[in-house]
Amino acid sequence: MFDLTGHVALITGGNSGIGLGFARGLAKAGAKIALWGRDEAKSREAAEEIAKLGTEVETFRCEIAEEQSVVDQTAAVVERFGRIDSCFANAGVGFARSFLKTTLDEWNAVINVNLTGVFLTFREVARHMVERGGGGKLVATSSIGSIHGMPRQEGYAAAKGGLNALVRSVAVELGRHDIQANCVLPGWIETPATQPLIEYEKLYDTIVHRTPANRWGHPEDLEGIAVYLASEASRFHTGDTLIVDGGYVCF
Repeated sequence: MFDLTGHVALITGGNSGIGLGFARGLAKAGAKIALWGRDEAKSREAAEEIAKLGTEVETFRCEIAEEQSVVDQTAAVVERFGRIDSCFANAGVGFARSFLKTTLDEWNAVINVNLTGVFLTFREVARHMVERGGGGKLVATSSIGSIHGMPRQEGYAAAKGGLNALVRSVAVELGRHDIQANCVLPGWIETPATQPLIEYEKLYDTIVHRTPANRWGHPEDLEGIAVYLASEASRFHTGDTLIVDGGYVCF
């Protein structure tokens, strides 16, 4: 049921953290992997790791917030692998800033990558899926910050909330093409992006105590959900927000 042999998965921001966790899980299930990332050195390292799992992998440099780059690199993935069966729109940026001091440029920088970039990616991949027929999977990395208030990160939270709405609407519109769209909402995950928070011992311990699983998450905790959402097992599961947070939200 979860065999992805012959499946082609595109992961944006797939060279580290949660994106690399997705890629590992998909590769272990047999999928061929296309990695989009801006840091080419990190992408090469990630590709070498994925290749050791016994599957095909290719890296592509893409500027998620630039329309032509997304158009070109989607075409490049199709040319290299012949098709795209699932797309995990995971690339994102964020920063902490007082709401009162946040500039419009800073706000736009977050929205452009975290929301507009997903729109562009999903649009191009969905065009390919509809044209070739046979359905497909669109998965966006949202956040539990789309549920909770996030002081000093209003732009990030707003973008992730927008993703939840985008995915529901895409799921409804593209369902007739056998395309399923869902959001994954990770909780507190230990990644390079969260390293400054991990080093803040008081906050780190507070999150551990607040999480029923009694720990922070790790990228490997996202492997299974990626395989499920890419597989035929989730063919009737769409328009959903799947929380992977060790129980943080429900406690």
